[in-house]
Amino acid sequence: MASTATLTVLATLTGLAVGFLFAFLRVPIPAPPELPGIMGIVGIYLGYKLVMRLDVGFDLLESLGL
Repeated sequence: MASTATLTVLATLTGLAVGFLFAFLRVPIPAPPELPGIMGIVGIYLGYKLVMRLDVGFDLLESLGL
């Protein structure tokens, strides 16, 4: 299994290639085009990781019977 560093590098290279393709074809990217939007996504990720690390939360799907 690949290491986290390897997966991170591969994901970054894939993102660069896709971003290049979107710009080359002059179509809008499916992500926030400005830094504040990207930082919002980073904040969502960090908040998720924090809740997982603290082992707190509420299982909404289980409570709905799904």
